[in-house]
Amino acid sequence: MSRIGDAARDFADDDVTAFAVRSPDLGAAMAAFSQAVYTKGRLPLRVRELARVVIANANECVVCQNTRDSDGEAAGVDEDLYRYSDQWRTWPGYSPAERIAAEFAHRFATDHIGLREDDDFWARAAEHFDADLITDLALSCAMWVGMGRVLRTLDIGQSCKITL
Repeated sequence: MSRIGDAARDFADDDVTAFAVRSPDLGAAMAAFSQAVYTKGRLPLRVRELARVVIANANECVVCQNTRDSDGEAAGVDEDLYRYSDQWRTWPGYSPAERIAAEFAHRFATDHIGLREDDDFWARAAEHFDADLITDLALSCAMWVGMGRVLRTLDIGQSCKITL
């Protein structure tokens, strides 16, 4: 049950939308940031989706865990990518670049100070991502960590399945 009242009251079962309109200016800005992450970001779709779901797992955000991209199948994003996301270190179905993105996302969500200080990680990351892609990854992770925690903390949308 939502911690800010009956958010779905005016929006059928879509309490995610209802939540955003409670703060029209900030909600619109957040929606624009979210849209930019999904439509302007330069990360390959598999990389983006693995990083996103790793953060969803760290946030324990069910709506984020259940979200899928409608273009995913064409880009090689299948249910295994999501199913094994908590095994990003060892599952053989991930590429080295996907593992780096997953590690970045996990550590961004759980140990950002350790990530910042880990010169070995940054050397490994530079083998797969240039500064522009690292920036896209970092900004995307910022949106996912922030919004995922908001949704989970306020218990909003936790029964939703969103298709991007």
